[in-house]
This record gives sequence, structure tokens and C-alpha cells, in this order.
Amino acid sequence: MYQDIFSSAIAAVREEGRYREFADLKRITGRFPRATWYGPNGLKEVTVWCSNDYLGMGQHKDVLGAMHTALDETGAGAGGTRNIAGTNHYHVELEKELADLHGKEAGLLFNSGYMSNQATLSTLALLLPDCVVFSDALNHSSMIEGIKAGRSDKVIWQHNDIVDLEEKLKKVDINRPKIIAFESVYSMDGDIAPIAEICALARKYNAMTYLDEVHAVGMYGPRGGGITDRDGVADQVDIIEGTLAKAFGVMGGYITASAEIVDCIRSYASGFIFSTSLAPVLAAGALASVRHLKASGEERRLQQLHAKLLKEKLAERGLPVVHSVSHIVPVMVCDPVICKSLTDELMEKYDIYVQPINYPTVPRGAERLRLTPTPMHGPDEIDRITSALDELWTAFGLKRDKAA
Repeated sequence: MYQDIFSSAIAAVREEGRYREFADLKRITGRFPRATWYGPNGLKEVTVWCSNDYLGMGQHKDVLGAMHTALDETGAGAGGTRNIAGTNHYHVELEKELADLHGKEAGLLFNSGYMSNQATLSTLALLLPDCVVFSDALNHSSMIEGIKAGRSDKVIWQHNDIVDLEEKLKKVDINRPKIIAFESVYSMDGDIAPIAEICALARKYNAMTYLDEVHAVGMYGPRGGGITDRDGVADQVDIIEGTLAKAFGVMGGYITASAEIVDCIRSYASGFIFSTSLAPVLAAGALASVRHLKASGEERRLQQLHAKLLKEKLAERGLPVVHSVSHIVPVMVCDPVICKSLTDELMEKYDIYVQPINYPTVPRGAERLRLTPTPMHGPDEIDRITSALDELWTAFGLKRDKAA
């Protein structure tokens, strides 16, 4: 009986055309974005076009050097939870560096961005009596799960819609605890939240603000603090959450806030209390990455240049690229089966790896290729993927943008 249920569940995903297959890859040190693909026909070198290692920091010499040193100094694992022998000096230094990055009093590390969102939002909702959370309609799954686990009332406001948010805030008692939870850069469409306007509403209606900057930290602002750093509004946000696994190129998640808020999450969040802490070698690598990107803007400059060039090249061919205001480059396919076939052809015929994006990551009918150019994806690579997609769009008989 059980086996039949599981088999039917997988069959349903396959029938819908959204069954996910993992590419067996081994990144090649010093040659990012190249990787070796362990495919069905043997080994093959491919170019990765969908990594969240947005700036290639996962292979930066400073990061690798710091990790080698930490491994030699401290060994492999952390040894326990933060409370039980698991707090390493690298954790303490990294939390201080992250707090400084966002202009906050304190920081707290988690093993992933998912965990930092889930643990923090659920704990906030449980601590604040009769709390109501105002959640942007396109918030990440980790935020949604955190809000659910907090068992508070939830109000969903239309994506990035200030008017709708205010209408919903007006309906709640001014003295009732409220949290407005949203993201800065939304990773599928690449649009950016009106942070200053949201914070103004929070002040007007006595609400806390919780901002997920995972797709922006390292990428924007003079020191890589995200959109809040770029726009000079970090001081207006109560809690800024981020990741160490995207632009910083390593692994882990974190929050930064006032010392009191951080201490409360540290003391009450079960996702923090009962998890073995981040390996010191990872904390050391992330620390080196954060410090480097605070001082260097060259990686950000090149990445933005290449993202702009890629959007222009795709548009010239009439390919349905979304002209996002961020570094994300979505190319719309709007069919799960075709999206998978396109990416298979890119891998087999052109040695280009792009993972198809389908439901539940995006709504049904909004399937896409999500391209993430880095400082290392230069003009030659951009020309190559543009030509490959141009040929495949013709081969598959897909619609083009008439405005091109």
C-alpha cells in the first residue's frame, strides 16, 4: 500500500513534466564557471549558467586560503551545538563582521538561510503576544514555513504593493504586535521591494520589519550589504536576514538586529538551539569573503556589466527575457515539458548547464530559464549562450518578443 502511494506521487510529478533531475557536477577550481559533468555518456566539461555563487567567491583565493588555514587549525566539524562546545572563535568573528556589514548591534549564525528564516520568524511570532504577520505574496518558502510554525495570524499582501499593504495594516489595532516580512531582491523575477516605503508604513502603523536580503547581500551597496546598503536604509529595518551561500560563496545563514532581538532568538529558537553549529572551516571562508567584498567593488561592477550585456543580447534575438532591475536574468518558456527539453539540449549539444525552473518554485505556466551571469561569464560566454538559445528557440518553434 505505502509503496503504491509513493509511486503514484512520483508518477504525478513526472506526468506534469516537472520531475526534477540533479546534474552530477564537480566544479573545477580556478576555472569557474566550468564544471565536469558526470553524465550518462561519461565525463564532459560544461559551463554553469545557473549558480547562485553570483560573484564566484566560492573559488576566490582569499576564501580558499582562509578555509585551508582553519582546517589545519581547528579540524573538520564544530563539535556540537553553540551551547555545547560548538562555539568557535570564527563564529564569533563572523557574527561581528555581519553585524557591522548591516550596521546592527549583533548577528547570529544559522546553518542555512532557510533555517534562519524559519527559526527567526517562528520565534518572533511565538514571543509577541497576539502577533499578526504581514507577508508579501511572493515570499520564500522558508519565510512562509516560519510564519506557519509561529501559529500567529497571517495577512498576505499583494507583491510589492504599498497601497494594498497599507489598506491591510489599517484594519489591525495600532497597538497589536505586527511584523511586516518581505524580501529585497525576489529571485525568480528579479524585482526589488520598495524598502523605504515599507519601513515608513511600519513606523506609521507600529509594526516591526523583517527583511530577507539573501539574493542581495554581497551584490549591492558600497560594502555589499544589500539593497538596504545601496539605498542607505538599513537603519530603518529591524531585522535583516541573509545568506553566506550565494554571493559570499560558502554556506550558512544569519540574522542581524539589535542585541536584544538577537539574544531572544538565540535563547528561544529551537532551530538554533538544537542544531550543531556551522563548521569552523565554513565560518572562516565566509568571514574572508565578507571582508573581501566589503573592500572590493570590482566583482559587483563586472557582474552588473555582464547581466546588462546578457539581457541586451537576448533581447536583440527576440528571446523573451525579463528586463529585471537586478542581476537575475529570467527567460520565459511557460511550459514545463519544453523547459526541461530545452535545458537537456543545452547540456547535450552546447555544453551549457541551466536548470529548468518550474512549479512549485514558480507558478504553473510561468516556467523559465533563470540565468545568473557572474564576473567570470564574459562577452564570449554571453555570445555562446545567446546563440545557443536563439537556435533552440527556432528548433522548438517558440514565440519571440515582437518588440525585438
